[in-house]
Amino acid sequence: MIRVLLTIVLLAWAAPAFAHTRSQSHSTWTIDGPNVRMSFSVADTETIRITPAGLRPDNAAFLAYLTPRLGATASGVPCKLIGEPHMLAAAAGFRRAELQFLCSSGNRLRLIDIAFFDAIPTHINFAQVQRPDGDFIEQLITADDQGLDLADADGNGLATASFIRFVGMGVMHIFTGIDHISFLVGLVLISRRTKDLVFVITGFTLGHSLTLALAVTGIIRPHAEFIDALVALTIALIGAENVGLASKRPGTVALFTGLALAVMAGLRLAGIGLLPPLLLIGAAIFSVNYLLISGYLRDAGRLRLVVTLVFGLIHGFGFAADLLESRLPTEKLAEILVGFNVGVEAGQLSVVLVLIGLVAVLRRYGLALPRPLVVDFAAAALVGVGTYWFVGRSFA
Repeated sequence: MIRVLLTIVLLAWAAPAFAHTRSQSHSTWTIDGPNVRMSFSVADTETIRITPAGLRPDNAAFLAYLTPRLGATASGVPCKLIGEPHMLAAAAGFRRAELQFLCSSGNRLRLIDIAFFDAIPTHINFAQVQRPDGDFIEQLITADDQGLDLADADGNGLATASFIRFVGMGVMHIFTGIDHISFLVGLVLISRRTKDLVFVITGFTLGHSLTLALAVTGIIRPHAEFIDALVALTIALIGAENVGLASKRPGTVALFTGLALAVMAGLRLAGIGLLPPLLLIGAAIFSVNYLLISGYLRDAGRLRLVVTLVFGLIHGFGFAADLLESRLPTEKLAEILVGFNVGVEAGQLSVVLVLIGLVAVLRRYGLALPRPLVVDFAAAALVGVGTYWFVGRSFA
């Protein structure tokens, strides 16, 4: 019965296949009396949200979108834009713009950021503010309050975001991440025993923990433009594994998957696509071996620990890359990533526990469908959704 419920949840979340709702940006605000200078940074893949056709805008269009949506007020009076907004150098896969404002005074400043919230309400902006006294504070700008008040009526300064806020951000990352939920549901679908589910949760936790260590120490700096495509590939692979098992032809499924990725590598060599050829060849080798081993291995539970560990690395790197681009102090980055990681694990466990509880209730009333039918249908959905996302993110 658990597979019936999870399939329904999967289809409900996966319906808008292009809507990868995990969305972040970063802003840095420097306050010097009445002068406010800010930079806005966002992953290049996020910019397609602001164009009707879903195409990446050029720098002029990007600045034209940001300019009316970023600003400041002093005692309720809008601050004047000084000079022309312009682009700054940014890490690969990101865009960074700078704007400067002159306010009537430095009193009761409110920093305004409504960018991307009109395109995706679950968007989050991580704001870093340098106050006149030189102190840095960090806050989260969300759709509920699209700005930051630097001082209230009593003159109290803006407090830095607490550890709990970042834990909550991690929880929301799970609840609003369509592809993450899809992958998690797929893993639970193919976990026939509680032991298999433990392997799945453990693998993902280890992956995020390793990502945390690598990101904080600066050993690895992932390319954000590749992360989302790889996440989609893992979703398709989970579905493909089930297809191979159900058809008893894992070799054929593995061969087809490997050839498809090899063709994409060839297209990239011809100048078509975004993912590097070596990355696609590596993905092909990994995918073929995974599908062959899982298809012929009697107990694939332990193998899924490795797969979910890889997924944890990939998905965690996407968030880490965004934070690293904001150039936060290392000591603060560690706190943020730890809090976010704790929230991710809490959100993941809560989803699984709620689903298991609901299944227990449904079982009591005898609401069940044959397992082969449910699993085959879910596997087809995973392959379809994962492939759609992967191709779309590889050629966008």
